[in-house]
Amino acid sequence: MSVVGIDLGNLQSVIAVARNRGIDVICNEVSNRATPSLVSFGGRQRYLGEAAKTQEISNYKNTVGSLKRLAGRTVSDPDVQEYEKKFIAGDLVDVDGQVGVKVSYLDEAQTFSNIQLIAMYLSKLKDITAHEIAGPVSDCVITVPGWFTEIQRRAVLSAAEIAGLNCLRLVNDLTAAALGYGITKTDLPEDKPRNVAFVDVGHSDYSVSVASFVKGQLTVRGTAYDKHFGGRDFDNVIVEHLAAEFKEKFKIDVYTNQKALIRLRVAAERCKKVLSANPQAPVNIESIMDDRDVQTIVNRTDFEEWASHLFTRTEDTLKKAMEVAGLTVADIDAVEMVGGSTRIPAIKTTISNFFGKPISTTLNQDEAVARGAALQCAMLSPVFKVRDFRVNDICTYPIKLEWTKSPEDDDTEIVVFDNNNNIPSTKMLTFYRSEPFTLEAKYANPADLPRGINPWLGQYTIKDVKPTANGDPAQVKVKVRLNIHGIFSVEGAHTVEEKVVEEEVTNKDGEKETKKTKKLVKTGDLKVVSGTTSVPHTVIDQYAEKESQMVASDKLIMATEAAKNSLEEYGYDMRDKIMGPLSDYIDPGIKDKFAEDLNTVVDWIYDEGDDQPKSVYVEKLDSLKVIGTPVVERYREAEERPRAANSLMETIQRVTKEAMSGDDKYSHIAPHEKQDIVDRCDRARRWLEEQLAKQEKVPKCETPILFARDISKEEEAVVAFATPILNKPKPIPKPAADESTDSPMADSDEKNEDDKAEKKDEMDID
Repeated sequence: MSVVGIDLGNLQSVIAVARNRGIDVICNEVSNRATPSLVSFGGRQRYLGEAAKTQEISNYKNTVGSLKRLAGRTVSDPDVQEYEKKFIAGDLVDVDGQVGVKVSYLDEAQTFSNIQLIAMYLSKLKDITAHEIAGPVSDCVITVPGWFTEIQRRAVLSAAEIAGLNCLRLVNDLTAAALGYGITKTDLPEDKPRNVAFVDVGHSDYSVSVASFVKGQLTVRGTAYDKHFGGRDFDNVIVEHLAAEFKEKFKIDVYTNQKALIRLRVAAERCKKVLSANPQAPVNIESIMDDRDVQTIVNRTDFEEWASHLFTRTEDTLKKAMEVAGLTVADIDAVEMVGGSTRIPAIKTTISNFFGKPISTTLNQDEAVARGAALQCAMLSPVFKVRDFRVNDICTYPIKLEWTKSPEDDDTEIVVFDNNNNIPSTKMLTFYRSEPFTLEAKYANPADLPRGINPWLGQYTIKDVKPTANGDPAQVKVKVRLNIHGIFSVEGAHTVEEKVVEEEVTNKDGEKETKKTKKLVKTGDLKVVSGTTSVPHTVIDQYAEKESQMVASDKLIMATEAAKNSLEEYGYDMRDKIMGPLSDYIDPGIKDKFAEDLNTVVDWIYDEGDDQPKSVYVEKLDSLKVIGTPVVERYREAEERPRAANSLMETIQRVTKEAMSGDDKYSHIAPHEKQDIVDRCDRARRWLEEQLAKQEKVPKCETPILFARDISKEEEAVVAFATPILNKPKPIPKPAADESTDSPMADSDEKNEDDKAEKKDEMDID
């Protein structure tokens, strides 16, 4: 069974698997340890991950990124319109009430929701993993930002379901990093906790989490987020300044050309990475637009000045995290950083100065989150045994329940799960009602949510509520839960009544007696009708069916392309070889016709054969191989036959030499047996010479009469005949006679008689 952790990133994703008593980060099809988070659509198929990256510029209108940022959003969402729209060249549209994209796929306009796009990408990650572990992939843990709301988390879970993945947990990314940090530590304290600040500056957001560690346990104390502070914002700073410079210097406006803008963003990202390790970075872009090449130099000091408004925001999130955690800077024992953008020197300096201590480098900045997710998956999987380590995560946003005021209530709402409430968590609420009632779940502080996210979580109607027998309101217990994914639900409801029950108790004298006590007794389950932010199952089923069809179509296209490439490769390769090394091994009467057929196939592929069914390519290749394969086999036989013959002759000489040797280790073998070996070797030699002589008379272009496999069989027969004889063990030598007496036979007989008597006595003993 697979145990997989997926760090679902906005720019790229990392996959880790638990195996070989450890955690491995796996490579994709081009040997990269991170896969671009991109989905692209073409006239015949989809392109996912690395394949989509290669088309990011040429097919920009049908290539979609920022998949994680679109999760659970609507097209009218201010964040989508003001932020994400800048990074997606395609048309953003409404699909089933969600934000989606309109693209050209299979040469027709089609729309896909954000859930479908994420599912497509997860399917690609699933395929990468399956290929690496050579087995099926099912159970996984997926990381999401801690600031994700319920509707965003549900979108990722739905996408995983569509992709055929069983997501055991959606874990907050910095909680995963903290798990990977703590579970390997053997020096964690048992009493006073070790407080560690984890800082993650990724491609599109900035997260800080403060965790306390004791032996066998981590507890998240507080978190804070800047949802629009990441690597892409620093890239955009460079883009804006270089766009202005190019407009003045080269008289081009990249904002009027989408391809030029994408090329500049790619160059800006590369420039930022170079500046992280060097004082300056060159920027050279060939044919950015209007056949113009541009070049410039960016200094780190200039970059830091351009982005100063971003750097000043770094401390704000750190202060908020410390405030939520209830700790001071002096309480922090270590600072761990993850995320690619933490390599920017100014960010590292700001964070180090804030905490007054150097930044730790215990974790791999790019892979720590995926490794932690894989560990969490192993801990949840029944087939893996992992060191006991408890993870206490917390609720990011307080959740409240509201209801219509009734005569029995003074309040109309209650905060059920407050800020920093443990995840998962279950609570039991008590209501007094005489009739069915409805609860509405909402986020308590809408201002803290990402812009555009509706604070409403769900509506739950408690049915079948009736007064008690004496007409009083029934006491209703409602069970609410914040599950392991951070999703709220009403688990159930039931009524209870206070009844007098008789119990047997033991008194102080040790005697049994019956005692009457009042207890709350469950009297009946109540039906709960729920309405939540989850996508209806009918829609999920439609998405899953559509995804299955697209996967099958992609596989068929890839198989067709492979068949076409095989035909093309065979045509070129065989055409050259029959005029070269294979020339003597093909019948001259068909050689020219075969060469003509090969040329015809190659020309056909580049003409009407460019887009044909797989069966057509396979049929043409098979028809060519009817002639070509025997030619290749005759050539290979001509190459392998001498090697096989030499091997047989060497074996004959070796075995004959051993049989005729005067070596003491063969002295026990009878002469006639040695002669049998020599005769067998001689027969094999004569057979080989006769067969080789006959083969010499056969033209190279005809089927051989002597095959290398026949020679190998003869060699095996010689070895099989000689080995048992030559390996026959020597007989055990007879024991030497005892010369210490004058009458050995008499003594021996007497001794034997004594032995027999002794043995007989022994046998008679019971």
